[in-house]
Amino acid sequence: MTDQRIALVTGANQGVGLQLAKELVANGVTVLLGSRNAEKGEAAAKSIGAGAIAIQIDVTDAASIAAAAERIRTEFGRLDLLVNNAGISNNRTGPVTMAEFTKTSAASIVSIDEVRAIWDTNVFGVLAVYQAMLPLLRLSSDARIVNVSSGVGSLAANADPAFPYRAIYTPGYAASKTALNGITLAMMIELEGSGIKVNLVSPGFTSTALNNFEGTESIEDGSREVVRVALFGPDAPSGTFTMWDNTTIPW
Repeated sequence: MTDQRIALVTGANQGVGLQLAKELVANGVTVLLGSRNAEKGEAAAKSIGAGAIAIQIDVTDAASIAAAAERIRTEFGRLDLLVNNAGISNNRTGPVTMAEFTKTSAASIVSIDEVRAIWDTNVFGVLAVYQAMLPLLRLSSDARIVNVSSGVGSLAANADPAFPYRAIYTPGYAASKTALNGITLAMMIELEGSGIKVNLVSPGFTSTALNNFEGTESIEDGSREVVRVALFGPDAPSGTFTMWDNTTIPW
């Protein structure tokens, strides 16, 4: 057992997850850097150095999730922070521009198989990891779950014709984030009074592979709210849905 906080960040071999892992390690947290591909995870952990430990976890594979949970139990005895960051925007091979993606993602024409693939990672994957890691979180004296969502999943925002991202609200990525918000609310309600806190965050429109690197913010700037909330102490609130800097997003 260690006195340092133990964090698991899924999808941490690139993008916002990797930036979060770097900043958590810099703040004295031991980070289990979750990656679907073991080799990419090892390379990412090596790039950070001491304090980052690669762990193979595919959030769409029950055996992989179970193996990761068992490894954490055996090697660390508990989990203090779970950041559900892994996510995909499509299941296509090769780069796809946002314009091309939006054009083929409308409700009337979107591939049902693609929607299922997106939801399998962004919604069901989060729930599966939560269920597997909850017993380990219950062993912590200061446990927190941070789910990485998106402001484009807000039903209230998208119901407003003036919302700038309304045109990209489609059944795949955007609606998967709406579903993730619902799953997170269910976690918040279940864990009320348990001592385990749950927060929902939206990074900025960050330039990552998720959006074909068309985002307008750097990895560092886009990750700020995820980092801020992941570093919350025991007296910080639960049940929030925010973007930078602590701006509340309507559900």
